[in-house]
Amino acid sequence: MTSRPVSGVHLTGWGAYAPSLVLTNADLEKMVDTNDEWIVTRTGISERHIAGPDETTASMAAVAGLRAIATAGLDPDDIDLILVGTLTPDYAMPSTAALVKEAIGNKRAAAMDLYAACSGFVYGYATANAYVASGMAKHVLVIGAETLSRYTDFSDRATCILFGMRPARPFCRPRTSPGGRWASR
Repeated sequence: MTSRPVSGVHLTGWGAYAPSLVLTNADLEKMVDTNDEWIVTRTGISERHIAGPDETTASMAAVAGLRAIATAGLDPDDIDLILVGTLTPDYAMPSTAALVKEAIGNKRAAAMDLYAACSGFVYGYATANAYVASGMAKHVLVIGAETLSRYTDFSDRATCILFGMRPARPFCRPRTSPGGRWASR
């Protein structure tokens, strides 16, 4: 951790995870009095991903977190703070973030859950930005993860972003070659 404020807070990695089990509207038609047209007309949903018996909020969050870390080109121990926004934790204690920390192999990060319903991920963004901008953390993992009932119209999933410091420069710059295409640095 650094002690002086820095500029150039950026999204440096991202990752996601959705379980492989799928529950379609046709499957729901066999369980309750409904049909595909009724569900799609009202919700736009035709299928949802369902956590398997061995999948938990923490296990899905850990996969998404590792994917974000890999995208950023970092190691798990480069992360200074892990924030998990969830209303479906594995346990009341320890926090889901602490379980994710252990699952990804991080030995040094602070870890905490944000219980703020749908806005938990947004509060995670703001908290990560504050920690990195103030110099209190170099890399912050923010994960939104839910393990929902198999009878809801929502997908079980984990989505992760990684905030970090890098030089304040554009991610892309125009090429000088013909066509003026954009090239990543």
